[in-house]
Amino acid sequence: MKILVTGAAGFIGFHLSISLLKRGNEVVGFDNLNDYYDVKLKEDRLAILRNHQSFHFYKGDLADQKAVEKLFAENKFDRVINLAAQAGVRYSLENPRAYIDANIVGFMNILESCRHNKVEHLVYASSSSVYGSNTQMPFSVHHNVDHPVSLYAASKKANELMAHTYSHLFGLPTTGLRFFTVYGPWGRPDMALFLFTRAILEDKPIKVFNNGKMSRDFTYVDDIVEGIVRVSDRVPAGNPDWSGEDPDPATSKAPYQVYNIGNNEPVELLRFIEIIEEKTGKKASKEMMPMQPGDVPATFADVDDLMRDTGFAPNTSLETGVGKFVDWFRDYYKI
Repeated sequence: MKILVTGAAGFIGFHLSISLLKRGNEVVGFDNLNDYYDVKLKEDRLAILRNHQSFHFYKGDLADQKAVEKLFAENKFDRVINLAAQAGVRYSLENPRAYIDANIVGFMNILESCRHNKVEHLVYASSSSVYGSNTQMPFSVHHNVDHPVSLYAASKKANELMAHTYSHLFGLPTTGLRFFTVYGPWGRPDMALFLFTRAILEDKPIKVFNNGKMSRDFTYVDDIVEGIVRVSDRVPAGNPDWSGEDPDPATSKAPYQVYNIGNNEPVELLRFIEIIEEKTGKKASKEMMPMQPGDVPATFADVDDLMRDTGFAPNTSLETGVGKFVDWFRDYYKI
């Protein structure tokens, strides 16, 4: 199969592309290599991918309709996995238009190209942030998610709505994946694990938001990738029992599905910091801070649907995953 991975130079896109290449797929990567964070990290990931003969790369922007149309015209994709997006909750408060361009306009271009080129399955990244003001735990794909608390979250919820429309109108099979706090080697420098590890190793203080009264369902990147691959192999056909009288948000009569991918085991922020201290062998200097706008106090994934349909649920312990990240960090930055 030939599979398009958008955001291939990104954290998850890089790991996913390697996994698909190892199982014998031809992978076409598409990325704009923007400077939201260190471009060298993206280029180094890309350099590893280019070592594979079955990997081909196009540099371009999803919001550029002509570039996306050209990409699809030059390739016959069996499946598309859309991971390209403007990431980050806090950045959406500073630069909201970037989220409309990448996450709304860009996703529209992907949907249109998948529709006109008869792609057999579109899998796309959503986010746990869509749960917004929800407090019923664990977060279930069968819960209503109409109260986002950041534009980033709203853009991801919009992707799910747009995907459903194309599944309904044009029979395009789509699956949305709500990722829960992904971490691991080659991770994003704006994420807590990267920020904390760097600061601790450099003997600098770390900012602990909401005075540490936070918990996250940290999910190791290999588990995320395994979930994406399994879901991509399961093309949704529609739920014959779906009813408009009692509408299930996770499914539809159309070939549409949404899953959570999370570790199903939330960890308190202060325990997370303790594990980083253990793996780095150094103590953190903590600067307690209030809650940030757009943030939520806790995330916790219900992964029953993912387990039922794919036979898989993330299970890498935080101790194992953080250890692997710290080892990679020391090696990459020669510390």
